[in-house]
Amino acid sequence: MRNFILGMVITILVLLIGGLGLALLGFLPTRANSAPPEMERHIAMSALDNSVERHAPRLNSPVPPTDENLIEGLKLYTMNCAGCHGGIDRQPSAFAKSFYPPAPNLILHPPDDAEWHVFYVIRTGVRYTGMPAWDKTLSEPDIWKLTAFLTRVEKLPPAVQDYWKKSSGVTPPTAGQEGHDDHK
Repeated sequence: MRNFILGMVITILVLLIGGLGLALLGFLPTRANSAPPEMERHIAMSALDNSVERHAPRLNSPVPPTDENLIEGLKLYTMNCAGCHGGIDRQPSAFAKSFYPPAPNLILHPPDDAEWHVFYVIRTGVRYTGMPAWDKTLSEPDIWKLTAFLTRVEKLPPAVQDYWKKSSGVTPPTAGQEGHDDHK
């Protein structure tokens, strides 16, 4: 039994050192202009979700989701996020697919995570994806307004939907209309 366990430990160490060696010697691809393999995408998204689950405080928004705050969140999204995540006109970003992994279209596929989760990702960013940490650029109340908007994209109140339509000429998506993405 002892030899079996020792063999497993040595095998795991060889695999880890071999993988690290391959990476450090430049054998792993680094191109951002190709789609990530499904396994890599699954591992990365699971790692991201689990890291946020582990590190993000379960905060309740101090900013109520009033029509005014949701409209402010829509404006913040348009000014700061649409360039990567798609505009409120429901068109994809011109360079979303240039990121690795590609930046998700948050209007067509809004996040289905809790507000504290979305807030944490916006505030702290996501390493190696191009998603910046916004805590040095946006105030905490503005991040909460943006969070409120993103977590309610498919169920906005009528006044906010009217503002959206007047701003973009496009009707906002509603639940079930465009499909829902499991990941941000």
